[in-house]
This record gives sequence, structure tokens and C-alpha cells, in this order.
Amino acid sequence: MGVNPTPWKEALMALLNFKKSVTSEAIVSPEVEAFLQGYSIEVMPRTAEKIPSFRDLLPLGTRVYIAHIEGTPIEDMVATAKRIAAEGYAVMPHFPARIIKDKDVLGDWIARYQGEANVTQALILAGGVTKPHGDFDSSMELLESGLFDKAGFTRLHVAGHPEGNKDIDPDGTNLNVDAALQWKQKFSERSDAEMALATQFAFEAGPIIEWANAIKAAGVDIPIHIGIAGPAKLQTLIKFAIACGVGASLKVLQKRAMDVTKLLLPYEPTDVITQLAAHKAKNPDFNISHVHFFPLGGIKTNANWAICNGGNSATPAANAS
Repeated sequence: MGVNPTPWKEALMALLNFKKSVTSEAIVSPEVEAFLQGYSIEVMPRTAEKIPSFRDLLPLGTRVYIAHIEGTPIEDMVATAKRIAAEGYAVMPHFPARIIKDKDVLGDWIARYQGEANVTQALILAGGVTKPHGDFDSSMELLESGLFDKAGFTRLHVAGHPEGNKDIDPDGTNLNVDAALQWKQKFSERSDAEMALATQFAFEAGPIIEWANAIKAAGVDIPIHIGIAGPAKLQTLIKFAIACGVGASLKVLQKRAMDVTKLLLPYEPTDVITQLAAHKAKNPDFNISHVHFFPLGGIKTNANWAICNGGNSATPAANAS
């Protein structure tokens, strides 16, 4: 008596049907289109170099964060900012406190960005290195320097952590993260700059909504720009999730890895964005105001997903009428 081939056939057909569904033209949801309005995206000098023209991929005026990884020369950062700004985009470079030696270096970076790329926005964060290179250890110390307000920066973003941060709270609590949020809230009330929380990426809408509601209940009303991982291979996502300390959401990736119909296919953020968009539509005062993409599978891949799913909110500048 032979092996029944039916289960294998069913699995194969499911895989083929799933692949067909993700490659067919997406139907644009009005809720998702509204939620993606004004989305932002993150690049690095080396990834930006691979893009001939951002105008072919991004809506005009899109905020483009430029991640400053340890070892990247400031000259490369400024050159990338200058190039992207010249294409019509709002540039927001990272200022990682722990790789900035002192106040003089911070002032020099600000002057370069402003003088060569007309930068007026910044993401202020501690940075991924363990040991500070100089005087600064936290984003709060950079903000307290007063140099961003003195230079007339109009927008300052700071980090948010929907799933906590073990670098800040090694004991697994959120005590230090919560205290930092309260400090940032008070700073936002005395700064002339507009502020937002740019968060680490997460994969589950439920915990994201719970976190956003909890910090609002605690008196933190800084708008949230929620971090979302763009389309990428499952192995790539797991690698970045572990490296970035994304813990609770790993179970979503692990569950996906157990599904034969999805194991070999790229992850797409359709589900989490659809759920967050639906919640936002039903709760207009919900404090997540924008989506911030981490293009872990590539800038072009991420932009193309947004174009397919975001309607007018994602029309590239080159295609705009």
C-alpha cells in the first residue's frame, strides 16, 4: 500500500496559491492608504548608494532617516544627506550619543549638516555601542546640550520601545525606559521643536496598541511614528530582530517559520499595518500618527510594497501629476 500523496499535493497547492496571492496586484484599502500617509523610511550611506533616484520610489517630501552606524565617517553621512535633500526629501540624520566625542564634535556635525544639506531635523538616540566614545551616554544628554534648539532645528525625534529595551533595562523591567519617556515628555513641553517617538520595529498589532495606550495613559502624548519592518526574507528578519532586541514579536516570526506555505516566501508587513490602520480608523485620537519603515529587505523592495498597498499615499515623486 503506497503513501497517500494527497497531503503533499494540498501543501504544494497551498504554497502556489499563497505565492500567487502575494504577487498579484494588491487592492488598496482606504484605511491603509490613510495610515501610510506621510510614511518615513530609513537608509544608510551604503544602501542609499544603490538607489539611482529616490524620486522613482518615494513620494515627494518623504522623511528619510539616515542611520549613523559606528565607523561611518561624518563626511559620508553629510554627502548622503545632501544628495537625498537635493532630490526633494526631508532628511533626518541619526545623532547617536555614544559615538559623539564631545560638545565640540556635536556642534561640528550640526554645522556640517546645516551648511551642506540644510538639515533641520534629527533623530536623537543613545546609539548601539556599549561603551561611550566620549562625554555623551544618552539621548537626553544630547538634548540637554541645547545645541539643537540653538541651531533652530524644527523637528527632533527620540526613540520609543514598544517591547522594552534590555540595554536600558537589563533586569527585564521597563523602569528606565519609562523614566526616560517621562523625561522626553517634559523636554517636549519646553522645546520649540516638534517631537515624535520613532520606535523600534515590531510585528504584532495587539502589543503595539497596548503599549501606545499605556504610555498615553501615563501622560506621554508625544506622537508615535511606529517602526515597521519592510518585506524581507524570514532569516533576515530573525537576524535583525535578535540583534535589535525585539523579543516578544519573535513568536510571530517563529510561527511563520512553522508554516510550510510561508516558510520560503518573503515576509510582508500587510497584516500588522492593516490591523493598526483599522484601529486608527476606529480611534482617530490613537497616538500612532505615522509609519516608519525599516527596509530590511532593501529600499526598493520596501518602496514597491508601499506603492502596491498605499495608493496615493505612496505615489513616487516621478509619477505624481
